[in-house]
Amino acid sequence: MSRDDAPSKSQLKREAAALQSLGEQLAELPADQLDALDLPDRLRQALEQLRGITSHEARRRQRQFIGKLMRDLDPEPLQAFIDAHRRPSREAARLFRVTETWRDRLLAEGDAAVRAFLAAYPDADPAALQDAVIAARQDRSGAPKRLFRMLRAVVEQQATGRGSPGGATLLE
Repeated sequence: MSRDDAPSKSQLKREAAALQSLGEQLAELPADQLDALDLPDRLRQALEQLRGITSHEARRRQRQFIGKLMRDLDPEPLQAFIDAHRRPSREAARLFRVTETWRDRLLAEGDAAVRAFLAAYPDADPAALQDAVIAARQDRSGAPKRLFRMLRAVVEQQATGRGSPGGATLLE
């Protein structure tokens, strides 16, 4: 291998930092998910130790050690595993934003937004929705939170494809 074929020092540092970051993401996974990965024992122990370290400098050194241990592993399957287990939380965040948008729209636009929501979510209970919107617009105690919870239940129900027999109700 000639000198020109070797990766640059900067490239080696980027690769080391990427392995350290991947190691830190692995350390955040629950133990049962780590068991599914069949990691080498030494790496598994280093990941568990990282969880208990609070000192900044000690965490930095432990991350470097984890990166060193990971040099012998293929990072692609590990990254794919982490990405696959983060998708549900991304979906939950997306549904939360959808729910927030509907709540804001219902409070701002009133009846027109109620009709639009019922068109988008036909399983929703129109009477319960209307009552919840009116209470929230009048700023009754706890009403905006109750409206949000009702909307979230309907949005999540439709997103997961769980329809309830006879239509969904918005009341908890």
